[in-house]
Amino acid sequence: MTLAGRTVWITGAASGIGAACAQALAAAGARLALSDRDAGALDARAAALRAEGAEALALPLDVTDALACRAAVEAAEGALGPVEAMVAAAGINLRRRTLAELDPLEAARVMDVNVDGVVNATLAVLPGMRARGGGALALICSWAGRHVQPFTGAAYNASKQAVAGFCHTVNMEEGANGVRACAIMPGEVSTPLLAAKDDAPTPGMRSRMLQPADVARAVRFALEQPAHVCVNEILVSPTWNRLFVPPGTQAARAEADRAAGLG
Repeated sequence: MTLAGRTVWITGAASGIGAACAQALAAAGARLALSDRDAGALDARAAALRAEGAEALALPLDVTDALACRAAVEAAEGALGPVEAMVAAAGINLRRRTLAELDPLEAARVMDVNVDGVVNATLAVLPGMRARGGGALALICSWAGRHVQPFTGAAYNASKQAVAGFCHTVNMEEGANGVRACAIMPGEVSTPLLAAKDDAPTPGMRSRMLQPADVARAVRFALEQPAHVCVNEILVSPTWNRLFVPPGTQAARAEADRAAGLG
């Protein structure tokens, strides 16, 4: 479908992948309802998009609040029209990720945002989409949603496996109602989440990772498919994939920096 003139709701829209999706979908002519818990950054993002000619409404929100998600959808539809597509991009990770150091309360917060936040946002848009006979969802998952990996930690791995399962369940239950969902599964992306890590990647490594705009292109591709086409998942990684190069070795870090002209 064409996104021009259609309302798309994006969570986690103030930075990273969510912000890149807002930029890409604005370029496609979509009306944007943008949500994030960082109200100041969200207002700035929406203002920047409006300055470029986009229609962008800022709706500050904590996605762990189901009632607030429903209220945000009502506000978006009141101002911009029916929400016909949604991008669930809100997500977090921890600095202390291994099981040996994992704090139960911190782990619960990861599940709250990464899983409940996706479920809450989806349940907020589904009734309207079901009633109208169609809608498209892009749920930002992770490479860890398909292949459990060591970098991201137990809580994050569990959360993204859950998002993948939820996404495919949406297709099984709602496909007959014209609703389709795509689990977007990127490998490492150079976003602010990488700062929440003791062994942070070097600038050279980050330059060779996926960039937020790369993921946003995948999201736009999934959302713009004809209504009878469901792209169930998109698994995408950087060509230089740290899963295949031991991240702790000096050789790996030096090689990445050299390739990027930084060492």
